[in-house]
Amino acid sequence: MPKSLWSRRFSSRRVACFSVFFTLAVLLAGMAPAAHAADDLRRTPVVRAVEKASPAVVNITTDRVVTRSAPFGGGNNLFSPFFKEFFGDLPQRSYNQQSMGSGVIIDGKRGLVLTNAHVINGATSVRARLVDGREFKAQLVASDPDFDIAVLRLDDAANLPQVPMGDSDDILIGETAIAIGNPFGFTHTVTTGVISAVERSIRTDHGIYTDFIQTDAAINPGNSGGPLLNLHGELIGINTAIHAQAEGIGFAIPVNKAKRVVGELLGTGRVSPVWLGLSGQSIDPGTASYFGLDRLQGMIITKVYAGLPAAQAGLKPGDVLLSMQGVPVQDKDHYMAMLENYVRGETLTLGMLRDGKRFQAKAMPTPYATDEALAMARERWGVEIGEADGKGIPVRNVISNSPASQLGLEPGDVLLQIGSIELKSRDDFAKAFMRHRMNNQVLLIVGRAGRMYHVRMQI
Repeated sequence: MPKSLWSRRFSSRRVACFSVFFTLAVLLAGMAPAAHAADDLRRTPVVRAVEKASPAVVNITTDRVVTRSAPFGGGNNLFSPFFKEFFGDLPQRSYNQQSMGSGVIIDGKRGLVLTNAHVINGATSVRARLVDGREFKAQLVASDPDFDIAVLRLDDAANLPQVPMGDSDDILIGETAIAIGNPFGFTHTVTTGVISAVERSIRTDHGIYTDFIQTDAAINPGNSGGPLLNLHGELIGINTAIHAQAEGIGFAIPVNKAKRVVGELLGTGRVSPVWLGLSGQSIDPGTASYFGLDRLQGMIITKVYAGLPAAQAGLKPGDVLLSMQGVPVQDKDHYMAMLENYVRGETLTLGMLRDGKRFQAKAMPTPYATDEALAMARERWGVEIGEADGKGIPVRNVISNSPASQLGLEPGDVLLQIGSIELKSRDDFAKAFMRHRMNNQVLLIVGRAGRMYHVRMQI
């Protein structure tokens, strides 16, 4: 073959190969950006928020010891009367029971986890598992059942991921909400929805709870204590409850309230009760007619204490408190129950009535000091208490012609319970007095000479 012809064929083959490789390179180069673009489309704001926050979410497993008497699972079930009729009172047996919940790491350096108090209530041991598979034993630092908040510390944990904190005062109705938790044991489950409402109130058998975030993001048993997030992956709430009679209605504690509660728990180990510095009485038909009210709803202010929030807000005896934070006040008991949902640092908007005119006032609750409560208990109930010994509060002195003396209390009696509050410390007594200080009667459990008595003290 002539050299020139061979050279031309070699050159044409080389050009063809180069053309093929060039074409493939162009195609591959075009595919890579397309693939990246597709990934970018898949990585939505929800995906990015979950990637940001999920390393700080923990699944909580607790062990509890429960006592049962009936066979085959026992307990208070359908067959308990049958077994009791045929077998009598069976021996008590103890069983280990596991339950699950969720939590979120709020301080990675110290290994602090925020969760619901009811998730760990009564637990003999607590374990927390991260999404990367690491598992830690957890110790209870402090909790407050009234706010359903608990803080745990993970053993031998340091430099853990922590969730970014959001601002629950900046929540937008309708914005996307993301819940991460451990529903029914399905670990690190993600659900989405929207913020349905804020400042919601829930009435339960244990009282009324206010200032909840409402969301339609699916929250099921096991989600309790887990985070509610915004699209920035920031913590805006602690998932707490579901509505038993409806679907798509869940509730979360606002993170700003949770931060205030956690601050007090870490600072003093307890949340100080607060008050506005006023006393009042419920509306009756006569007063409703006098004030021109069309329903028996509200509370008449009977006393305002100088220098305290109610006085600073300009409230006066004779004013009628109609609402607090937009929630209608039913009566004085309802007002006291609602007040237990707030902590120091919150500004409350009060709906008031004076001389037939409605107006609003703003007041910031102040802590109700134990010494202040003891002094007021002496004045209103006529009882002075001694130091607690862990088995109740001893009565040190009873004031003559007081409700306590008319009841028949004597020095040396032991106050074991006031209302639903067991008395183990002077702080417990202060909390109980705070809750019942405006009541006309109070139920007491009193110990005397080794016996317990349920008595009712008329105020």
